[in-house]
Amino acid sequence: MTNLTTVIERHINELLDAESSEAVVSLRRKELAKSFGCVPSQINYVLRSRFTPEKGYLVQSQRGGHGYIRIVRLSYENPESRLEHINEIVGEFLSEQECKKLLIAFQERGLINARERLIIEVALRRADDLGRTEFDLSPYKRGVIQADMLKRILRSLALA
Repeated sequence: MTNLTTVIERHINELLDAESSEAVVSLRRKELAKSFGCVPSQINYVLRSRFTPEKGYLVQSQRGGHGYIRIVRLSYENPESRLEHINEIVGEFLSEQECKKLLIAFQERGLINARERLIIEVALRRADDLGRTEFDLSPYKRGVIQADMLKRILRSLALA
């Protein structure tokens, strides 16, 4: 039995696929909740957990009586848009856990393959170990270094 979250996600993806010319769909939270027999907060949960920038989506919403939800599937045909996306997603600091989640999301979206993900994880883990043992850096500084290294590696792959 498929859970409601997956059913709602699948429905939204079908709507995005149907809009082949533009990967944008506008919805009304209340109407969507009514059609699935759930509360609007369930729709919010699906949007927050399944339609994130890391997974290749932007969600814009306007609350209120005439509110809407606009979901945009990001595309990265040109290298400049990939680089911009990498900078936005990675940010200035990354914990080891955030880094793993991000790399898995990039692999799922086809931006990197499994081999590249593993190589990046090993390199970042080694840098973190060196920062901890040899240089005695704080967790924050190690996270900054990790974010910078990840951005550099992903930029190189995006331009390759």
